[in-house]
Amino acid sequence: MHTSIERAPDPRQIPYARHVPTLALTALAPASWGTTYVVTTELLPPGHPLFAGMLRALPGGLFALAITRALPRGDWWWKATVLGALNIGALYPLLFIAAERLPGGVAATLGAGQPLMVAGLAVAMLHIKPTAWRLAWGVLGVVGVGLVVLGPQARLDALGVLAGLSGTATMAAGIVLIKRWGLPAGVGPLTLTGWQLTAGGLLLLPLTLVIEGAPPRIDAGAVGGYLWLGGVGGLLASTLWFRGIGKLPVGASAPLVLLSPLVAAVIGVALGESLSAVQMCGFVLALAALLAAQLDSPKPTGRWGRDRSPTARAEKTASRAGHVREGETR
Repeated sequence: MHTSIERAPDPRQIPYARHVPTLALTALAPASWGTTYVVTTELLPPGHPLFAGMLRALPGGLFALAITRALPRGDWWWKATVLGALNIGALYPLLFIAAERLPGGVAATLGAGQPLMVAGLAVAMLHIKPTAWRLAWGVLGVVGVGLVVLGPQARLDALGVLAGLSGTATMAAGIVLIKRWGLPAGVGPLTLTGWQLTAGGLLLLPLTLVIEGAPPRIDAGAVGGYLWLGGVGGLLASTLWFRGIGKLPVGASAPLVLLSPLVAAVIGVALGESLSAVQMCGFVLALAALLAAQLDSPKPTGRWGRDRSPTARAEKTASRAGHVREGETR
């Protein structure tokens, strides 16, 4: 007797079209982060990156906890703390330091190297070897962004460059760890975002009080800037981003950060800057790299190609159980 066994499809075999809604929503996060540079330089009081990072994280995190009413359990207390430190507590002030000390284009270009960092960490932590296709387009994406935002007037501050690269590295590590750990049962993206924003904000709070304090003057423009960065660029964007990381392949979500420097460049044009022919070529190249990374969906083979994330392991176990039950019914 043959019994039809319905199995969940392998995510690596899902047609690209099914990822489009998730990709579109996830892309809104790095697009909103592209406004960080202009908001920081035009609206926020200078010299207070810790205060800006804390205010961007803690209120939104507490708000999310009040809505979800869910606290971490078991080992997720330390996991949420680690993710909050990487994705929020370290990342936010580093971004503001880079934004203050570097032209927006230079700071954005440093962030464009994140897909390559994610690829390297994925090899070490997830045992997923990136394809030559994605590595090549990752390099071309950085080149494209560089052509858009770097010019002869680019000012390179050593501390700003170090902060930008460090922020990119911490976010890359956070992406890979989320893919490695997955989500605990019954926990959604908003809950995970609330845990991380709260953990990162609490880590920044004592540092802010001891090192910086509050700015001496916060005008209406600064209030609007903090609300935008905390509400849209913090809580909303982070929720969409962590939701996308959980649903998309790691190689597909990481290149979306190229949207951040491209949005920053578009904002510059809207404020009166102009793009040369070389910059336009770079813009097209960066967009092509972003799209090419989404279209690449190879079937991993061998030891390096196996996805060892919790989701993949659960699917593999369920598949084996299905085969056993199917054999028993024959």
